[in-house]
Amino acid sequence: MYKTTPIPNSGNLSNSLFHQLRTDILQGKLKPGEKLTEQRICQEYVVSRTPVREAFQKLENDGLIETIPNRGAFVVGVSDRDIADMYELRKAYEELAVRWAIERITDEEFEQLKEAYEFMEFYTMKKDIEKMLNINMHFHQLIYNAAHNRMLLHTLTNFQVYTKQRRGEKTYADNYLEEVLAEHREIFQAFVTKDPNAGSAAITKHLDNAKKRANY
Repeated sequence: MYKTTPIPNSGNLSNSLFHQLRTDILQGKLKPGEKLTEQRICQEYVVSRTPVREAFQKLENDGLIETIPNRGAFVVGVSDRDIADMYELRKAYEELAVRWAIERITDEEFEQLKEAYEFMEFYTMKKDIEKMLNINMHFHQLIYNAAHNRMLLHTLTNFQVYTKQRRGEKTYADNYLEEVLAEHREIFQAFVTKDPNAGSAAITKHLDNAKKRANY
């Protein structure tokens, strides 16, 4: 029996359930081909049927489950090929986001980006990988916001969630933190010098290396 995972009531139960189910699918706790019934999800995630139906609809819209008439809902999941392709798509979109962000970033947004980079330096010095991973995501999110394009923000936020959650537990090379910091230093410096071409080159290098580090 799958372990019961109560969903916290954070105001939007169907959205919270969607995020939990998405995580469980991406991390392989719910496997491709596995059947999902409303009754099962209600019991295992301690929710009523309405948020389950709404969460199923969101998962189907994202291509993570498929509803087959007269048979029910089944996990589709994502393959290694899907994630490898997602890294390439993310690189193309994020290169554009960096260019636009360098051109459109406000003074307040720049200060936030600077602060995030300085935290990356601090957590690298402290050898704190978990906090470094979190501030790394925040750094990229600030760039997406500074591009001032809602569709790009939505797309890149989803790509980042998928590639991060798919990784699951992993080990890191001894020079991981220093390597990642150096790549982000190049990205940040392009904002300092207001050089979109340098930003494009830096983000491309970083995401190529990120793909290699994730073994895709």
